[in-house]
Amino acid sequence: MTLTPPQGSPVRPGPPASRPPAPPPAAEPPSRPPAERAPRRAGRLTTFVRGRWLRTIPGRIGTHVALCLIAIVALLAVLTVAIGNARDSVQTIGHDAGPQVVATGTLYFALSDMDAQVANILLIGRDHNLGIGYAESLRVYERRRAEADAAAVQAAQLAGRDPALRRTVQEVLDGLGSYERLVGAAMKLNEQSGHAPGELPPDVVNAYRDATDLMKLQLLPKAYNITLDSGAHVRQAYETKRSAVLSGRTWVAVTGLIVLLLLVATQLYLARTFRRVLSPALVLATLGALALTAVGAGLLTAQAGHIRKAKEDGFDSILQLSRARAISHSAFADESRYLLDPGRADTYEQTYLDKSLSVIYPDIGDKPVNLENYSAGLDQRLGSYKAGQGSVPFLGFLGDEARAVEHGREADALLKTLTAYRNVQRNDVQMRRLASAGNRSGAVDWRMGRTSNSIRDFAAYDAALSSLTAVHQDAFDTAIEDADGGLRGWNAVPAASAAVLAVLIFLGVRRRLAEFR
Repeated sequence: MTLTPPQGSPVRPGPPASRPPAPPPAAEPPSRPPAERAPRRAGRLTTFVRGRWLRTIPGRIGTHVALCLIAIVALLAVLTVAIGNARDSVQTIGHDAGPQVVATGTLYFALSDMDAQVANILLIGRDHNLGIGYAESLRVYERRRAEADAAAVQAAQLAGRDPALRRTVQEVLDGLGSYERLVGAAMKLNEQSGHAPGELPPDVVNAYRDATDLMKLQLLPKAYNITLDSGAHVRQAYETKRSAVLSGRTWVAVTGLIVLLLLVATQLYLARTFRRVLSPALVLATLGALALTAVGAGLLTAQAGHIRKAKEDGFDSILQLSRARAISHSAFADESRYLLDPGRADTYEQTYLDKSLSVIYPDIGDKPVNLENYSAGLDQRLGSYKAGQGSVPFLGFLGDEARAVEHGREADALLKTLTAYRNVQRNDVQMRRLASAGNRSGAVDWRMGRTSNSIRDFAAYDAALSSLTAVHQDAFDTAIEDADGGLRGWNAVPAASAAVLAVLIFLGVRRRLAEFR
């Protein structure tokens, strides 16, 4: 039976139905204290130090890449330094000190010819048409003086911070001013006397002696020393720089070989480990490194050759021939001095012989060294000489040139110079014969070209010597031009090539490393 509550009584709700309890919130993991992180970092450092990372393939690949990059940076460094040395040597020999030293040779020549023109002016006296003429001799004198001033300025620039060289240049400039004053006095006396050719009054002779002694005993030796010292500086710079270039070539070859070996080792490791074909990027990097090494070493070899040619075939010969020209002009002036100053005739004859021997010293055997035997030996030795064929039977400036002569234009120019020099010496022999026989006026006429070709023959010799010098100047200019052209653009080539090689290496290993991600 069902019981119902009585009506009117309130209904009380029963207890709520039971529900499962909600789970407690998950506890957050406690943060690792800093004291616990340090052991982990220390463990990684220990792993790196002990080389455990090398036991992994990515670690080994990274090692290969790092070694390759280090080697490439080393190749970049040695190539940059070597090319810098090559550029410095070309700049020194071809553009700076080399041309300036040649200009100092002009100083010696200009001073020598200044005194030669003064001797000719005094010798011809009132006959202004003898020789090349009074007016032309005076014009040449003024031109040589201007050349001497310009050469002295260049010598001062070349001296730089060298106190001894600067002092010598200053002494030459000061002495040149004194010389000009003495020459002015001698010429004034010469005009006042109005003497016949070759018959100078004692006061004119004494005034000229003061001037020419200053030139010969002070100015010319100092000018010659300036050229010698400056030339020695260039030669030392040449030896240092060329040695550095050749040493740099060796370092480039060795460093390039190391780069190639490392790249090949990397390529073989990847091919063996992943059993795949060679990486095209690494192949390109290897070929690029080979090309950079070969081209760099070849460039340095070529630069060393250009520098050597510029120095030996150009600079040395130009400097040597400029001395020969200056001494030849001074010797030719000694003929005038021999005639205008009888009191010193023997001295001027000996100085003429000494200067001639410095230009060409023929083998005269056991005979005494005098002008007579010199002339005979010169005819004999030069008559049998063939440029570039067999031994050279004479010494001196032109003897050194003959030993280094090359066939072609240079040999032809040398033969013309030697032939012209023989004619000059034959004219000297005839002039001295006339003077020794007491025919002083005849000797003056012969020397000044009135009854001979003496002036014209010496001009032909001077022109031949200048042509020979021009051959070496062309060789010098060509070598420097080739050297400059070979170095053009090489400021950027090493760095750009190294960057390309580095990119190719990263591209070559990128896909292999990506397989481990």
